[in-house]
Amino acid sequence: MTAAARTSDDPVIEYLRLGLAFDRVEEGFVDAFTGDPELRAEAENAPRPEPADLAVRARELLSRLPDGLPADRAEFVAAHVRALECSARKFAGEDIGFVDEVRAYFDVDIAPADDAHYRQAHERLADALGVPGATGETLRAEYQRYRRNEEIPAKLTEPLIDAFASSLRDVVRAEFPLPTDEVVEFEVVSDKPWSGFNYYRGDYRSTVAVNTDLPQHMSNLPGLIAHEAYPGHHTEHCRKERELVGTGQLEHQIFLVNTPQCLMAEGLADHALVAAMGASWQEWAAEVYADFGLRFDAEKARAVSGAAAGLLTVRQDAALALHDRHQDADTVAAFLEKWLLVAPDRARQMLRFLTSPLWRAYISTYVEGYQLLGTWLDDAPAGGRLGRFGRLLDEPLTPAVLRSELAL
Repeated sequence: MTAAARTSDDPVIEYLRLGLAFDRVEEGFVDAFTGDPELRAEAENAPRPEPADLAVRARELLSRLPDGLPADRAEFVAAHVRALECSARKFAGEDIGFVDEVRAYFDVDIAPADDAHYRQAHERLADALGVPGATGETLRAEYQRYRRNEEIPAKLTEPLIDAFASSLRDVVRAEFPLPTDEVVEFEVVSDKPWSGFNYYRGDYRSTVAVNTDLPQHMSNLPGLIAHEAYPGHHTEHCRKERELVGTGQLEHQIFLVNTPQCLMAEGLADHALVAAMGASWQEWAAEVYADFGLRFDAEKARAVSGAAAGLLTVRQDAALALHDRHQDADTVAAFLEKWLLVAPDRARQMLRFLTSPLWRAYISTYVEGYQLLGTWLDDAPAGGRLGRFGRLLDEPLTPAVLRSELAL
C-alpha cells in the first residue's frame, strides 16, 4: 500500500500532506521531499489552498498529537506543525510581530545585541589586520583591501570547489560513513539572495548551487563546501534518510523552510568545517590553495576570522531593525556597511535575503543555531565533541531537546 492510499488518520502522513500544501502557497517552502510521489502529486493537483485553511489543519493536527506516536516523535512533529501554523497565519495576512514569528518558526528568543560588542570586535579585527587602533573608514579600507587580496580568480572557482569537496568527502566518509552511492553535483549560479544552496534530491543525491554574483574568498570557500556538502547539509540528509526514514520515521521525508529543522541544520552546517578538519583547518586549506598557485595566509585568516566572529549577530540585528522597528532599507544598509565593513553592493545583497518574503526570518537560523549548537557541542565531556556532532547528523534533535540537555 502506498502512503497516499493510507488512512488520513495517520498523523505523520497528515503532517507530510500539510507541509506539501505550503509549497502551493509559497514555492520553495518545501526545501526537500523524498517521500511517496503520490503525496506530492496529490498536493500539486489539488486547488491552491487558502492559508487560513492550512492554519486550521495545523491546529487540528496539533490537537490530535501524540495520536499513537512515541513521545519524542510526537514532540518533533508538534514543534514543526506549530511553526507551520504561524506561517499559515502570516500568509493569511495576520500581523505577527517579528520576534514572535521567529520564536514560532525556530523555537528561540531573539533580542538586539549591544553596539559595544561590535566596537570590541572592530578593535580585535584591527589588531588581526595589523592596524591596531584603526576605526571607521580606515578600518573599512584595510578590511576591504584584505578581502580583495583574498578573492579567488573566477576561472579557479569550480576546480577549487571540486578539490575541497573531494578532500572533505574523504575525511567525512572515514568518520561518518555514507552510502557508497551518495553523490554531490556542484553548479555555479547567479542572481540569488544566498551564497550557496543545497538541493537534496533523495536517494543520497544533492545538487549544490554556488552563487557567483559576488567574488568567492579564500577564507570562505572551504566553509561553504563543508556547510553545503561534507559534513553539512548533504551528509545530514544522507544519514537521516538511512538512519531515520529507513527505520520508519517518515516525518523526516520532508524538510520545510521556517521550522526548527532549519535552525538545527544551519547550526550543524556552520560547525561542519571545524568538525571535519579541526580548529586549525586554515593550514589544510593553504595546502589546497598552493596546488592552484594561490597563497593563503593561514595564521592571519584565523586571526581575522576569530575577530569577525564577534559580528555574528549584526545581520540578525538588521532584520530586527527592518521588521521589528520598521527602519527603512537605506538606514539598515548603512548599519550593515558600518559594522560588517562591507561595500554597498554587498550590503544590498544581504538586504535581498533579509527582505525576501520567504527568507526574511531565516537569518536567525544561522545566528541562534550557531550559538545554541556551539554551546551544546562545547558542553560535551572531554573528547566527546565529535561524537556529539555525529548525534546532530543522526538524531531528530530540536532546540528544545538541546536546551533540556544543557539544563541537566
